[in-house]
Amino acid sequence: MSPRTVDLYNTSLAVLSLIALAGAALLIGYRLVNGKQAAASLLGGSALWLAWLVAAVATAGSLVYSEVIHFVPCRLCWFQRIAMYPLAIVLLVGAIRREAVARFYALPLALGGLVISIWHYVIQVYPSLEGGSCDPLNPCSARNVEVFGFISIPFMAGAGFIVIAVLLALYTRQPQEARNE
Repeated sequence: MSPRTVDLYNTSLAVLSLIALAGAALLIGYRLVNGKQAAASLLGGSALWLAWLVAAVATAGSLVYSEVIHFVPCRLCWFQRIAMYPLAIVLLVGAIRREAVARFYALPLALGGLVISIWHYVIQVYPSLEGGSCDPLNPCSARNVEVFGFISIPFMAGAGFIVIAVLLALYTRQPQEARNE
């Protein structure tokens, strides 16, 4: 890929992560103002599908970074992938089967991935905190991507984990879904 194409890809994913975070903030605000049932009915049965879409885009995005752009993932990137990749499968199966219980499997993965993303981002901002846990030849403090001066790969992954967690927290199986089974 040419440097211009990589820059466009980075900027596109950065903007997408900001839009997703804004959407999650709006959902939280809507829930606070109108209550859980209103937020659940707003999303209907689409919350699992939306969460799956976020996980699928994040998974595809990370694969493009490593397999097409040839960024070598650091140790913390691998841990974030370990949390994100199964989410794409668990959420797809849960959405297809319309199983509310899928959120109980997916939410711990999303929250665990979020914690790792936050720590990774902190290490990028404060490299002195890295310690000896990362590979010196591929440090976790390295920023292969920096868009708008603050968005990096762990920021984008963290945004994905936040959106997934919010969607899962707001998801409730709708009565019409239960009747259709």
